[in-house]
Amino acid sequence: MGSAIASRVLAGGHALAVYNRTPEKCVALGKAGAAVVRSIAEACADRDVVISMVANDAALEAVVLGPGGLVASLPKGKIHLVMGTHGVEAIRKIDAAHKQAGQVLVACPVMGRPDVAAAGQLGLLPGGPKDAVDACRPLFQAIGRRTFEAGPEPAAAAAIKLTNNFVLGCAIEVIGEAYALVEKFGVDRAVMYDVLTDGLFSAPAYKVYGKIVLDEAYDKVGQSAVNGFKDAELALAAGAGAGVPLPSVSVWRDRLLSAIAHGDGGKDWAVMALEQARASGLR
Repeated sequence: MGSAIASRVLAGGHALAVYNRTPEKCVALGKAGAAVVRSIAEACADRDVVISMVANDAALEAVVLGPGGLVASLPKGKIHLVMGTHGVEAIRKIDAAHKQAGQVLVACPVMGRPDVAAAGQLGLLPGGPKDAVDACRPLFQAIGRRTFEAGPEPAAAAAIKLTNNFVLGCAIEVIGEAYALVEKFGVDRAVMYDVLTDGLFSAPAYKVYGKIVLDEAYDKVGQSAVNGFKDAELALAAGAGAGVPLPSVSVWRDRLLSAIAHGDGGKDWAVMALEQARASGLR
């Protein structure tokens, strides 16, 4: 996802420097015209905005708060644009650290799979001070199709993204349950797919994930089951912190955990439908 976003920034005519702890992941971007640097400090030098796209909260805190990280390297007044999916408390923690250092945080998690990112069609969820969000708009235009304003608090953007992911995760869980039920009655699952996608459930989520589950294309990974499980845990934590029960998230989380326990953690998170099929005696 980070590489796809970086490619869009570069294609938008912006000067781009890239850093990855695994240098070979930057080779293609370097050939396309990006400057490949060797440290976070180099990535921050003479930059107005630094984008992070990392897998989890621990990685984000290491990038921001660790030795030679963003808090130590980003000039005062410059912007850290966080585009990964992170927990509310982690965003609050790094927001406080940036403010203390005189820097600015804009949380802007994204909606869409890597192919959507490559096409510049991501949904963007920016949250942060208005002037900083406005300064990032040329980047948003290069990366996404639409921005959904979360307001002045970066943590609000994290909350929207986690909520979107749990609604999507629950939709995938329901697709798996629906296919399992009709299959038990001898119905071709493709018929159920047509019923869903040409009826009341014609939204992209049902079309895209309904087809993935129909084809059992779990090896083409957009988001892994492990990362989906991480998001479920973060959604539950956000709900607990805000006093909001999320019973559907618990079902989604447990299905992912079961899939991971069966060795499918590296497959696309739609593999929870395979876990439903197993529970139904179909696989």
